[in-house]
Amino acid sequence: MTSLTLAIVFVFTVGYLCIAFESSLKINKAAIALLMCVATWTLFMLDPGSYISGLAEELPQKVSEILKHHLGETGETLFFLMGAMTIVEIVDKNGGFNFVRDMIATSSKRKLMWRIAFMTFILSAILDNLTTSIVMIMVLRKLVQDRNDRLIYASLIIISANSGGAFSPIGDVTTIMLWIKGMITTQGVIKEIFLPSLVSMIIPALILQYYLKGNLPKSSNDNQQATKNIFSSRQRNVIFILGVGGLMFVPIFRYLTDLPPFMGILLILGILWTTTEIFYRNVKQKDSFSRRVSHLLANIDMTTILFFLGILMAVACLEEVGVLTMLGKSLDSASGGNHYLVTGVIGVLSSIVDNVPLVAGCMGMYPIAEVGDMAVDGIFWQLLAYCAGVGGSMLIIGSAAGVVVMGLEKITFGWYMRKITWIVFVGYISGMLSYWLVDTLLG
Repeated sequence: MTSLTLAIVFVFTVGYLCIAFESSLKINKAAIALLMCVATWTLFMLDPGSYISGLAEELPQKVSEILKHHLGETGETLFFLMGAMTIVEIVDKNGGFNFVRDMIATSSKRKLMWRIAFMTFILSAILDNLTTSIVMIMVLRKLVQDRNDRLIYASLIIISANSGGAFSPIGDVTTIMLWIKGMITTQGVIKEIFLPSLVSMIIPALILQYYLKGNLPKSSNDNQQATKNIFSSRQRNVIFILGVGGLMFVPIFRYLTDLPPFMGILLILGILWTTTEIFYRNVKQKDSFSRRVSHLLANIDMTTILFFLGILMAVACLEEVGVLTMLGKSLDSASGGNHYLVTGVIGVLSSIVDNVPLVAGCMGMYPIAEVGDMAVDGIFWQLLAYCAGVGGSMLIIGSAAGVVVMGLEKITFGWYMRKITWIVFVGYISGMLSYWLVDTLLG
């Protein structure tokens, strides 16, 4: 490994540590990711001839082409995320999720817990775990007033959202990355990872139910403030069907057209945008503008988008200098080629540091093979989707869903680690065991 390569690795490592300790440094991880991206590629340009062949005068053009290639692949993921986030925002702001609150309302604490668990699990597979967590926390606040009880419910929302997102190609940013890159298919990941994901949710729920006893106070269900609805019930249902049904249609659109997934997302966004504009033509309320798509676009979390841009492009630089390939060979050698051990460790690490760079690194370390465990829908890629998604629940800072719930409900890191971490770990291992049993018994 050359000194320049070591310098690139050092910059990436320092940046990674700054991202991991964002809360202590109080510097937004998106800013660090962007600096890390530019710094690694700047070092790459000091001597590009060490990594790519060609005449000296040709090298800048070749580097430019390499950057455009990686930016194109990264852009697919970013446009998909921006489109999906906007679609969910439209549905939520226009009353499309009102039925969720009505469906799960009950006086029994344990019944409510199971309803929340399964509703979150299902919605996170259709939408995404981050958005689902926000929606479910907002619903939870209308149903549960007791602080201690709500912490248990909120923890279960984190677990269920990450488990539900792991078996869906559009449920988690890591599965989106694997799906867009062609490492997993819609049918393959749902077929193989659904059971482990379900187990990883049910086991913690079985344990957490013993923290909840009795019924909710009557005032908890009566103290719901109805949101002012601009649209009729029929119009809200249309928005819900177009939004959620459209997200479910995206994998089908890709299968039918062979176009990248972000094209399907843009199609659904365009249809939903047009439909709501038609609905708003006859609306005269002054506050209606705040719910129109042109206004909601400003609510997109650009911090998250820029973080993904920076981290994915920085990982691309490591891929170009050959670090990821070398690291992959070292992991294989240390683990004896045991995919359960490698992905299991990655899952635990994803609870400490962000799972996006971890998965991006693995995608660079292990290329797709024609046959075997590294082929499309191979054991390694399926386990990676499961472990990176579910493993993030072990610590509250280990996933986007955990971070947002931590902020909304003011859950402390220490409380979650003492009360919830071991429960998640039991579910995590149980899910991996169920995958191994099915793979062993049924092949």
